[in-house]
Amino acid sequence: MSEVYAARRARLRDRAQAGGSQSTLVTNPANVHYLAGPAPQGTVLLLGKREDLLVCTGPWEERPPAGRPDETLRVHALSTPGGDPAVAAADLASATGAESMAVEEHHLTVTRHRALRSVAPTLRLTDIGGAVEQLRVVKDEAEISCLRIGAEIADQALGELLESILVGRTERHLALELERRLVDHGADGPAFATSVATGPHSGRRGHRPTDRRVEEGDFLSVCLGATYRGYRCEIGRTFVIGTSPADWQIELYDLVFAAQRAARESLAPGAAYRDVDRAARQVLDSAGYSEGLAALTGHGVGLEIDEEPQLAPAAMGKLDACVPVTVEPGVHLPGRGGVRIDDTLVVRPEADGGPELLTITTKELLAL
Repeated sequence: MSEVYAARRARLRDRAQAGGSQSTLVTNPANVHYLAGPAPQGTVLLLGKREDLLVCTGPWEERPPAGRPDETLRVHALSTPGGDPAVAAADLASATGAESMAVEEHHLTVTRHRALRSVAPTLRLTDIGGAVEQLRVVKDEAEISCLRIGAEIADQALGELLESILVGRTERHLALELERRLVDHGADGPAFATSVATGPHSGRRGHRPTDRRVEEGDFLSVCLGATYRGYRCEIGRTFVIGTSPADWQIELYDLVFAAQRAARESLAPGAAYRDVDRAARQVLDSAGYSEGLAALTGHGVGLEIDEEPQLAPAAMGKLDACVPVTVEPGVHLPGRGGVRIDDTLVVRPEADGGPELLTITTKELLAL
């Protein structure tokens, strides 16, 4: 992996130098991971004039469990407890003769930005913007492999839950059990806070589990994800509890399923982000559900659970091959409940079989 990390840093260095910066400070943890591998919390990366450094708060005694950082990088550990690695990195850049340094302004607090200026007043700070995030959009096959394994873990955890007795258990209890099962199957942990929504709560995006108990005839919507070696995936499904679905539940489920399928089928290299969103939104709009729809139909995933691209009505840009995204339309009817269906897929050209579905739990409307 050292060669992969070095190539990524070279691309960032070229972009920074094209903007007139002799050094670059990376502080976003996901971006540090992308460019240097897993590192302890708080570690920053300095792309310097003479060498690249990982700067951390203390002795590098234990390697992170999710993998190893690039062993070719030298580690600079702060000797003073409570020091800021970003400030120390700016001081190091200035000491090596750098006159300018690109920083991730969107990730720096005002206080931290002022501290950088204070420790290195002669160092001109410029903004690298979302350059690393843009590099992260297209994944290599090693990254996709991590997402694929994470999806398998999430599918396993969800499948096991569906085989257990659900009636009478609370949303909160089911969410905690799912997160335990993720870890049992090899995940680093959940990719985000697991959502379990029952009855009138079902179908809400990002619903926080409550102490409401599962009842016969409920819609049950679940959204969970696994983190594997830092990479995060997502799956969401909706089921009916205990009895055969009511007519309105079948109708609503079939509608959301049709919207999700339309968006999935539109995933292809060159497809506009907003066209993927429109494919799902038009199905729901035509059935009279234009009000209350989510602001987006899906988003990128990777080292963070919500990355570029955004599949939204006003999003600009087009999909590339090897971009993993979610497709997650839903409808919530206040007081009644609703449906969400959520998959993680990788954009592939038609010649390679079209979009690769990573989350494979059935999308049939099951009565549990």
